[in-house]
Amino acid sequence: MSVVSELRELKSSPKGGGDGKAAFWFLLPWFIGLFAITAGPLVASLFLSFTDYNLLQTPNFIGIDNFIRMFSDERLLKSLGVTFLYVVVSVPLQLAFALALAIFLDKGVRGLSFYRSVFYLPSLIGGSVAIAVLWRVVFGTEGLVNQFLAFFGIDGKGWISSPDTAIWTLILLNVWAFGAPMVIFLAGLRQVPTSLYEAAQIDGAGKWRQFSNVTLPMLSPIIFFNLVLQIIHAFQSFTQAFVVSGGTGGPADSTMLFSLYLYQRGFRNFDMGYASALAWLLVLIIGAFTAINFWASKYWVFYDD
Repeated sequence: MSVVSELRELKSSPKGGGDGKAAFWFLLPWFIGLFAITAGPLVASLFLSFTDYNLLQTPNFIGIDNFIRMFSDERLLKSLGVTFLYVVVSVPLQLAFALALAIFLDKGVRGLSFYRSVFYLPSLIGGSVAIAVLWRVVFGTEGLVNQFLAFFGIDGKGWISSPDTAIWTLILLNVWAFGAPMVIFLAGLRQVPTSLYEAAQIDGAGKWRQFSNVTLPMLSPIIFFNLVLQIIHAFQSFTQAFVVSGGTGGPADSTMLFSLYLYQRGFRNFDMGYASALAWLLVLIIGAFTAINFWASKYWVFYDD
């Protein structure tokens, strides 16, 4: 039975009475938003993905030509390679760093609330334009990184202007925004029973064995949750690459993340039909990664039941 039919029954049921009507009216704004803001644009973009549409003229239906065109789009393939590198490297590093800090803070550090707030702050501002501009200045030719290296007599370079290092500055920025998964890890650590650690100590397990045999298995659902969320978030990254590269994805398309290329096709080249097809390709890629994670989770995620 669908949610809509259940709401109708609640509304019309004499037993539900006022509660059913209240539930219906409280949920009504959510359903309006679902169909008007989410479902409507999704259906529209799916239709546009089968058309030739330049935002100014009437969409012209061309079938699956936009999807066939992807196989010969070299810049698309380049952006996919850059995006996969960005996701595969930055997400594990971010989660490892977040978990390490969560374990450190879980040891009873004084002023925990203050440190938790400070470490969470990068997640709030890490995707902002201001931080991306700051990142561009820090890693510029005359930036703070090169000034620090010059103190030791090392000649730095333009980290953002070099195709070999530009993407790594974006990866570092994503790792730096570790606050949200860290807070979730910290909450998970507080739920691990101390009796498990006491039993491990009685069996002669050291700190590393306690971490690998107690902490990681008990945190595996939290790790899985953070992994899925951060992969989705990383695939959708846009602001950092746009600001750092000046919207070009350069140098030499080395920072051309998929979302930035999608933006260029749709709003710079006015090729909205092809951009819509790219958007649905991104949906399929994220869906595939999420499905693989759920399939693999049965081999390493452990639940109490």
